[in-house]
This record gives sequence, structure tokens and C-alpha cells, in this order.
Amino acid sequence: MPSSSGKASDKAQPKAVNDRPFVLDPLFRRVTELAGVGPRNAAFLAKLTGGDKILDVLWHKPIDFIDRRFNPDISAAQAGQIVTLSLRVDSHNAPPRRNLPYRVKCHDETATIDLVFFHAHKSWLEKQLPIGSDIIVSGKIEMFQGHPQMVHPDAIGSEEDRESIETLEPIYPLTQGITNKVLRKCIDDALPRLPALTEWQDSAWKAKNKWPDWADAMRTLHAPQEAEDLHPTNPERARLAYDELLANQLALGMVRYHQRARKGRAFEIGGALREKLLASLPFSLTGAQIRSTEDIDSDMGRKDQMLRLLQGDVGAGKTIVGALAMLNAVASGAQAALMAPTEILARQHAETFAPMMEACGISVVTLTGRDKGKAREEILTQIASGEAQIIIGTHALFQDKIIFSDLGLAVIDEQHRFGVHQRLMLAAKGKKDKGGVDILVMTATPIPRTLTLTAYGDMDVSRLDEKPPGRKPIDTRLISNENLGAMIEGIGRQIKNGARVYWVCPLVEESEFMDVAAAQERYEILQATFGERVGLVHGRMKAEEKDAVMQKFAGGDLDILVATTVIEVGVNVPQATIMVIEHAERFGLSQLHQLRGRVGRGGDQSYCFLVYPPPLSGTAKERLSIMRQTEDGFLIAEKDLELRGAGEILGTRQSGMPVFKVAELPAHNDLLAAARDDSRLILDKDPRLETPRGEALRLLLYLFERDQAIRYLRSG
Repeated sequence: MPSSSGKASDKAQPKAVNDRPFVLDPLFRRVTELAGVGPRNAAFLAKLTGGDKILDVLWHKPIDFIDRRFNPDISAAQAGQIVTLSLRVDSHNAPPRRNLPYRVKCHDETATIDLVFFHAHKSWLEKQLPIGSDIIVSGKIEMFQGHPQMVHPDAIGSEEDRESIETLEPIYPLTQGITNKVLRKCIDDALPRLPALTEWQDSAWKAKNKWPDWADAMRTLHAPQEAEDLHPTNPERARLAYDELLANQLALGMVRYHQRARKGRAFEIGGALREKLLASLPFSLTGAQIRSTEDIDSDMGRKDQMLRLLQGDVGAGKTIVGALAMLNAVASGAQAALMAPTEILARQHAETFAPMMEACGISVVTLTGRDKGKAREEILTQIASGEAQIIIGTHALFQDKIIFSDLGLAVIDEQHRFGVHQRLMLAAKGKKDKGGVDILVMTATPIPRTLTLTAYGDMDVSRLDEKPPGRKPIDTRLISNENLGAMIEGIGRQIKNGARVYWVCPLVEESEFMDVAAAQERYEILQATFGERVGLVHGRMKAEEKDAVMQKFAGGDLDILVATTVIEVGVNVPQATIMVIEHAERFGLSQLHQLRGRVGRGGDQSYCFLVYPPPLSGTAKERLSIMRQTEDGFLIAEKDLELRGAGEILGTRQSGMPVFKVAELPAHNDLLAAARDDSRLILDKDPRLETPRGEALRLLLYLFERDQAIRYLRSG
């Protein structure tokens, strides 16, 4: 393979303590090694870039640039322009008070100009701008009473500094505490540390796309020369995006390849238990449920290990499909486990599954963090002996103490709340002599096809895209804050007729405390109108407290449930017919769709009110209008991706979806498809990454911190 260094692959390199090649060590050092970065700035940088390593700073992309190369005379400089001027300092006009502007008068051969400073130190300015000196300044021209001025120049120097000032200056996304100047200084110190790495891209593919070497692409990323250089399709950005997408697809492909190399077992399909269950249901399966069940039956009937994702739109009936899969395992003498992300959801699944399974004579136990002491020991004994045929629980099921008699199928609900490694931990709980555990992942969050590839590229996919017959469309309305009082009056009339109401409070970015404060305030306002029939749940409550309030709402002891997005996934109260979402413009479309899906589960007409503060921006109006136009979750998810990008698609607080540093979906959708094909070809030819290109690809995986895939590779 071609190499930017001309060296052999990293095979010849000594290994770091954690098996990461030493050649990458300069990139994985702490940011405190960079110029001007102490503990305080390191904390700010970590918040901005998502990490505390030099590599995290280098992945932080510029979003614009300032051109400081324009150096006109003062008389030719126009208001609003960024210019670099050559000036002579004439005088200092210090103000009588520090809150007034300090003016330094300067001139060139054509005119005069004032350099203006607020809250300035006189001694510092006199040292920087001595009278009679020739200086270079760069900044924005403004006009004040018909006279040109430059307020707080961005750069001040002498003639020797011209080359460093008269540049194109990249502009980066920033956070409190970090200026563009500080960040640029960090990046200028980090770039020379880029190591020369063996090329991992296929040479013909790289040449076809006119891509540079990796290190050159990184340097150019931080030195845009024109607007096109900031576009995702620019060769340097496309090269780095493809590297990241290839690392993503290769890591998932390695999991898939090596999971499938472990033989599973063939289960009995259908049979008397299934007939009993289907006969006990008050409805017939939809076409999508039948197709998905057939997909699962086909997988479970073979000796290969099943790795399947079941995507169901809100209310599409994935629970029954999961139950039918569990019966395949139980009918074959094995156990099945269902893992949910929260105690509320685990308990709810238990309430849903228990009657169905009891009708078939199957024993079900529930295990969550709440189970303690003797009661817990008894449940563990039932699981270990095989007396418990179906086990429902939270991540407590991962724990080493949980020993299954013979786990045949693991059903994981809302996988994006977990991670791939947690899925593997559960899969490893099967009997070694029986082969790998079959895995069925279920999600009620419709995910765009491209994101499905990035998060579940190791899995086969089935989609539930039909709703059970008889469900009425949810009447979705946009309500301005100005009409909130009238809406509350209308809700009061509906409550008198037996309606129950969810009231979701606004998502406050990165502040669970503020989320809770908003919910508490709305709760108190509604209590003043509706009294003790109003309840409150939020993420800072203990699980037992949340469950108790939810039970009161489900049981009809509460009419209104005020909540943060803790109720987003899975909560099932068929009698709830009204959903109010405050500050709906702050939520993603996919989240709004999930929340709306909490109502409309019974036979009564349901309503969703999207409350917003006027005026709405054009984009916000377009997004909320989509919610009125359709209830198709997959269509909504695609539109959400198009409007907001992959980073926000499932909300900022989801943990299992990949967050890309350089790649931008949907702009790089074509590169994602190519990366998937490339990773398949690589693993077909070199599943253990032992060829020269395979060794270079290991570097790529370490570079994007896919160490888990390499550890998995080493473990066989």
C-alpha cells in the first residue's frame, strides 16, 4: 500500500501499554501539553470538543474563515469590511473614566482612523502602541460620526508580524471560556505533532477521488482558503469523513463477522405454545408483524446466531413479535431474556408479558435494581435453575452474578440507550456448549436508513411500518403561547369527560436541573387550577417515586401527568388521550413523534398540542408543520435527519448512537454506502486484519477509538 511515511506498517512499531501503537501516542496525549492550556482551559476544551486529548482538538472543524489579506489604504476601506492596515500612531486620548472609550489616533498617507478600546489599561496600550511607531492592525472597519474607527483590533503587530497577521483565519464553533484565538493557538501547536501513518485507503479508490494523504488532509482541514473548502464534499473533508465512516462500518462488521463465527443453535419454530398465544389475543397480526415474525423464525431456525433489529413505528406492535420469538426459545427448552433501559419500562413489559405467557403456562420473573435481599436471591435461584423461563429486567441482567440455566434468546428493547459492548455482554451469558445466544434488538424509535447502518450495521433489519387496524389518527395542532389559557380551559372540559393528559415540559439543552425546574413550575401552575389530580415525574426522582406517580396516573388517580422527557419511550396508558408539549420547537421531530405516540393507544380520539412561543423561525415552522402532516415515523425520521443532521437526530442525551467527528449525514450518505461495501470486502478477504492493509486499518480503528473492535478481534 502507498504510505505517507514510506515506512512499513505499524506491525514494526512498538506497542503502547494499552496495545495502541506508539506512533499514535502524540495524538492521545492530554491537551494540557499544548501551548497555553492549563487545567481551566482544558476543562473548557473538553466541553467544546468532547474529549481531553490533542486528537479531540484536531477533530474540531472550522465552520468559517476571516480573510485578513485585504490591506487597503484607510480612504479605500468600507464600513463592515475586515481589513489589515499599515498605520503610524499619532496620539493617545485616555478617557477620564474606564467605562468610556480609550482612543488611539493613527494615520496613513490617505486619512486618519481611531483605534478604540473599552476598559483598557493605559500602560498596556502605551506599550503596545507607542506614539510615532509604525504598526499593523487587523479588524472590522466601523464609522462613528462620519469618521472611520476600529474597535478592539483582532490583531496588532509590527511590520515583522505582517505575514502572520495578513492571513486567512479559520473560525471555529466555540464555548464559554474559549476564544477563537486560544483555540487557534492550540491547533497550531497540535498540527506539527501529526505522525506520518501508513495509508489504509485502497490506492485506486483514493486516486479516483483525488484524496490527499491523511496528515495532509488534517492540515488542510484547518487552513481553508475559500468557501468551497468548508463544504462536506471538499476532497480533504470527504477523505476524513470516509476514514471515520470506514472505521465505523469496519468495527460493526468485525462484531458481526466474529459473532456469526460462533455457532448458534436451531430452535423449534411455532408449535402449540404459539397457537395458544395467538388464540388468546383479541386481534389479528398486521402484515408487517407477520413478515417480521417470519424473518425471526428463519433466523432462529438456523444454527447461525441471530443478530436482528426490529424497528417498529410508535404503536406498531413490536411487543407481540418479541413474545413470539421468545416462545421459540422456550418451546425448545431454553430461556429468553428481555432487557429494558429503565425500571418503569421493565415493569411495564412485565405487566404486558405476564398475562400472555401465563396463558401459555410459562413462568416469568422480573429483575431490576430495586429487587434486594431474599427476594432477589430467590429470583436468581429461579433463573439459575431454569424454573424462570422468561426473565425481564434492566441492565442488572448484565451483572456477573446473574447466571442463566440456558439462555437461548436475548431481546433488547431500545438498544440505542445501551451500546454494542453491553449487547455482547448479554450474548455471552449463554451456555458455551450450546453456542451463541440469539439477539433480537427492538426499538420504537424509527431511525433513518443511513443511521441504521451506522448504529446497527452488524444486524439484519425488519421494519414494522403498519399500525393495528382501528387506531384513529391523532389530531395534532400548533398552539401559540398566547392561546395557552384557552387551551387549558378546553383540557379542563375534556378531563370532566374522563380524559387523561400528558404535559411534557421543555427540553433545556445540557441542563437536567433546568428541565426539572421548568416541570416543577408548570406542575405548580396546573395544581392551582386542577388541584391534587396533577402529578409530576422527572429524571431526578428515585425510581420508586417515579413508578408510584406513574401507577397513580395509569390507575386513574391523576388526570394530568407533568413530565420531562422521562416518559418519551414505552410508557403505555391507553386511557391517555391528550399530549401537550411545551416549547415544541426545541425538540427534534423524532422526539416529538415518540412523545405523541404516548396517546392514541385506545379507541378514543386523541390530541397532541405543540405549544410554541411566537414568532417561529422558518425552519421551526417547517418542522412543526411536518408533525401536522404525517404520523409516519420513518418519514418523520428522514425529514429530521435532513433538517437537523445526524448529531441531533435522537436527541443529545441518547448514548448508543455514534457521534461523528468529521462525517456529516446526510451529506456523506454516498460515502457511508461505499464504506459499508469496502468493509465487507476487507473482512471477506482478511477477517483478522493481518495483511499489510489490515495492519494499517488497525491504526484507523485506534485513531477513531474503536478499540473495542480490536479487543474483540484479539479475543477471537
